[in-house]
Amino acid sequence: MAEKPDSVDSPAPRPSKAIPSSRLSRIGRLGVLAGKIAGNVVSQGAGQILRGEKPALSSLLLTPKNISNIADQLASMRGAAMKLGQLISMDAGDFLPEELAVILGRLREDADPMPKDQLIETLSKAWGEKWQDDLLYFSFAPIAAASIGQVHKVINMDGTMLAVKVQYPGVRKSIDSDVDNVASLIKLTGLVPKSLEIGPLLEDAKKQLHQEADYEREAQMLDRYRKLVQKHNANLQLGSAFVIPKTYSPLTSDTVLAMDFIESQKLEVLEQESQETRNAVMTALMTLFFHEIFNFKLLQSDPNLANYRFKPDTKELVLLDFGATREVPDSISTAYQSLLNSAAQSDKTAMQQAALSIGLIDDSHSQEQVEAVLSIGMEACEAIRHEGPYDFGQSDLISRLHEKGMTLTMEHNFWHTPPVDALFIHRKLGGLFLLAKRLKAQVNMRKAASIWLKS
Repeated sequence: MAEKPDSVDSPAPRPSKAIPSSRLSRIGRLGVLAGKIAGNVVSQGAGQILRGEKPALSSLLLTPKNISNIADQLASMRGAAMKLGQLISMDAGDFLPEELAVILGRLREDADPMPKDQLIETLSKAWGEKWQDDLLYFSFAPIAAASIGQVHKVINMDGTMLAVKVQYPGVRKSIDSDVDNVASLIKLTGLVPKSLEIGPLLEDAKKQLHQEADYEREAQMLDRYRKLVQKHNANLQLGSAFVIPKTYSPLTSDTVLAMDFIESQKLEVLEQESQETRNAVMTALMTLFFHEIFNFKLLQSDPNLANYRFKPDTKELVLLDFGATREVPDSISTAYQSLLNSAAQSDKTAMQQAALSIGLIDDSHSQEQVEAVLSIGMEACEAIRHEGPYDFGQSDLISRLHEKGMTLTMEHNFWHTPPVDALFIHRKLGGLFLLAKRLKAQVNMRKAASIWLKS
């Protein structure tokens, strides 16, 4: 019989909230949210008019109160609604006011867990009504709760400790409508310009989210990626730099994923490690990224810090969450290798050709726009051109790129949407850059990419 008490090492419980599982209830939640936003706009606008001011719609929509309402509702709905909010807050920095980015940032933190009765009902559908009789221990308090599912600690009858990810009910059925409804909210708030064609991005977001909600697919990707990384560790003589859990198939289904439970700590503990350890971990991650693009042709595309954990005793990095793993097309891999080499050699002509091959620019762009894009690309690759370890902690590269990105869109009117494969590659690399800066890591990027650089 599974034990009922919470695990002794579980974090302080967050208030549970039932996940709206039907399509109508989820649409209703967003409808109520839209009503709240409209009401706030009216009250804020009336106040400004009474003060003799002429209110702008964008300033009325993007108030802390409205954005807080959006973040709270998306977090309580979980699923695609919350996931899309995460993507906005991480990927659209050039479009977001600072206060909006801060408030939406809460969507990258733990979600509200589902109530115990809803959890039991969900597991009963996946494992059968008597599932508790087959386990020695089950912690009803989740050790993690994110956008699509929450994770619980389990002990089998043979004493094997597992981490079990349980998908929120109704998530898969609601993906398409969630994406469409949240996209409407995005347009309502003016987060993206009307001239930017986001239709293809939204369709790919739906496809990606359907894949992430298929836990059997994630189990396959996890096993495939783990084998590649084991080979990678041996080839680069990195020792046991990375640890990836094995799946446990008897308890895995399309809505439940069971895997090894690996004792580890949040990535933040790395900040207390020595400079040498931080450099080694970040070098291994950067080297792994280049292998993903050029060797594995398989990219774990979600840079959320919760997907990494650290084992201080062994200095190993634990890699988690492979729902967002994507295959990298050969053409994209080849073009990015050309881009990498052109940047390393400061060859703008070759970089322009590589950017055209990838789809970062096209023949419709003016020479001025092309030059601006190439300038950003060359600056983004300064760590590759740098001789010796690049000090991410002292670098202001991220702020410089943000400023140039704003100039590109606002002054050069460049509202081009690159191919989705490119967006996910940039998203992963951007996340690694932010992590390297946070850890104040020093990484020899030329050495990390040396296998793919021309001499």
